[in-house]
Amino acid sequence: MSGGPPKALPSTGPHSLRDMPHPLAGSSSEEAVGGDSTPSPDLLMARSFGDKDLILPNGGTPVGTSSPASSSSLLNRLQLDDDLDGETRDLFVTVDDPKKHVCTMETYITYRITTKSTRVEFDLPEYSVRRRYQDFDWLRNKLEESQPTHLIPPLPEKFVVKGVVDRFSEEFVETRRKALDKFLKRITDHPVLSFNEHFNVFLTAKDLNAYKKQGMALLTRVGESVKHVTGGYKLRSRPLEFAAIGEYLDMFALKLGTIDRIAQRIIKEEIEYLVELREYGPVYSTWSALEGELAEPLEGVSACIGNCSTALEELTDDMTEDFLPVLREYILYSDSMKVPADVEKCQDRMECFNADLKADMERWQNNKRQDFRQLLMGMADKNIQYYEKCLMAWESIIPLLQEKQEAKWQVAFTSKFEENVIPWARLTD
Repeated sequence: MSGGPPKALPSTGPHSLRDMPHPLAGSSSEEAVGGDSTPSPDLLMARSFGDKDLILPNGGTPVGTSSPASSSSLLNRLQLDDDLDGETRDLFVTVDDPKKHVCTMETYITYRITTKSTRVEFDLPEYSVRRRYQDFDWLRNKLEESQPTHLIPPLPEKFVVKGVVDRFSEEFVETRRKALDKFLKRITDHPVLSFNEHFNVFLTAKDLNAYKKQGMALLTRVGESVKHVTGGYKLRSRPLEFAAIGEYLDMFALKLGTIDRIAQRIIKEEIEYLVELREYGPVYSTWSALEGELAEPLEGVSACIGNCSTALEELTDDMTEDFLPVLREYILYSDSMKVPADVEKCQDRMECFNADLKADMERWQNNKRQDFRQLLMGMADKNIQYYEKCLMAWESIIPLLQEKQEAKWQVAFTSKFEENVIPWARLTD
């Protein structure tokens, strides 16, 4: 989103979602959105999620070579087939430069929001404002109120356990910054949400608090009207495809929750192992001071363990900063995407609601495929690099041990030669 200058689209304004493909529909053109026939949930699940969900490429596409000599730098040799960045963009938003503010009543963090756009809705080509977490929360609530037929991206969790996580630590602030940046980029990529007036104000207003207090009566009335259209009438049935979506989201959240808990335990054990390694390596170094011939090999083992400790620390940091946040975002995403069980029977209103929901589900599925492919390949690459570093560290001390052994053999051979062969030669002379 941040690469290259913004390019103007042929036309501005929200894109129509009615013609976007259904996320649960097959590839056949005969299955139109809003058709009369509704396939069974089992068929829907098998056809949609079975062949589209979390399918990794067969080793990816090699770049520049068909037979790589090394297994490291995996991401540099693989290409993703679901590249979502090929679209022409006219709105770029980034979150950076977190700053801590200490006031009499509270302490909080603000982030710089930089916006570049060629859209006519923006008076200037570039804006820079500062926002705190509660401003992001306000934006999400306004999007839910004014765009109730769309799926709103989740925010990172606000509350942390005191004494366990320092919410002002550099690591926590950076993790939150990345999550907030992803939140705004999700909205920026959306063909409808990105044109929301509240989003425009969030990106451009110097004094957002004044806007919050004043509000926009017209937008509020419009939002209430839309909510009345989509949520005011509750009748009996909903297409089976939405039941399949709900079942999938429940299972998806359950699996991710299990992976998240196990991953956190693994990281905890790795951190404990790291503490042991940092105590283990120096023991060989202090031992070497007591030895003669063993001093150099023992120092080599100490250095080897130190290199393994560094590699493990890098792997743990990567898992904590890159792997876990993506899992948690999609867990929150699945919670925010629950489809209501009761819907209105009025066809013109419900067709609009269903079309928006189907289009957003398709977009979410595409984002999910790309995010998890990148995540899993990144995780594989980081683990490969970790084990390669450990292998190189241990291999580095083998020549040292071999040299010591060969030198010892050489000394023993020379000593035996001098004791036996030389005296015998003298006698024969």
